Amino acid sequence: MKTASGSAIKESVGEKVFALCNIVFFSLLGLTTLFPFLNLIAKSLSSEAAVVSGQVNLIPIGLQFSTYKFVASNALFLNALKISLLVTVLGTLSALFMTALAAYPLSKPRLRGRKFFIIMYVFTMLFSGGLIPTYLLMRSLGLIDQLPVLFLPVMISVYNMLIIKSHFENLPDSLEESAKLDGASNLTILWRIILPLSLPVFATIGLFYAVQFWNDYFTSLVYINSPDLKPLQLYLKELFVSSSDAFLRSGNHVNVDAAMNASPQSIQAASIILATLPILLVYPFLQKYFVKGVLIGSVKG
Repeated sequence: MKTASGSAIKESVGEKVFALCNIVFFSLLGLTTLFPFLNLIAKSLSSEAAVVSGQVNLIPIGLQFSTYKFVASNALFLNALKISLLVTVLGTLSALFMTALAAYPLSKPRLRGRKFFIIMYVFTMLFSGGLIPTYLLMRSLGLIDQLPVLFLPVMISVYNMLIIKSHFENLPDSLEESAKLDGASNLTILWRIILPLSLPVFATIGLFYAVQFWNDYFTSLVYINSPDLKPLQLYLKELFVSSSDAFLRSGNHVNVDAAMNASPQSIQAASIILATLPILLVYPFLQKYFVKGVLIGSVKG
């Protein structure tokens, strides 16, 4: 380790031992989270006899890919995947837009009633109307069994809004003052100046929203009855609580022949793996913004 002047600082024996213990501890912790995922991959690629007999742990036995062909040809799975992708994209973009519109004025001390509005937002973090009043509201708005009901009720997270608000408060006021002298409106300042400078925090909050919409199944469980609008998480829930063979073969256009060498457990494992891949593919593109965005939005001064 070196200081700013370039001189080296020797670590004591205790510091080296502490660093080694941290490396070992977090490596083991990471492996414990990785093992269940590897077990699912092994089951999804193993033969029916090996899975049913309980021989599969972390290495596939009787390697086969018919399970993935079966899941990929399942009309119910493909429709649920389409709905989840649509809800995640529309919900994330809408949530970021609405959250930014709420955070920007609340970051300005000159806003009249600013403290009152902040208190009202924080109040909703502690108290809510409850499930039944919310359901009655959605029904009165005609949103039951409609796609927008999957993202409209949760478009603004107060926690995320407060992070973005804190980030806006850290930006220099001179940027906005210069833009106003050039005749820029508040929306122009927000769109052309504030947002480009806030990409790290928006990438972080966008990932939070995307994971939230992708993993949410309770909203669809309450408000969605139509099979054509059920997202992927609700499909997985029904896959596990129902008889797997009967549930999977109840869909039309299912290639049953592709699953001759796959057990219900393999089909469940393959469905989970395919449902996890989209959000895993998005994360690497946002990883470089993740830590920076959280720190920028949560540390003031």
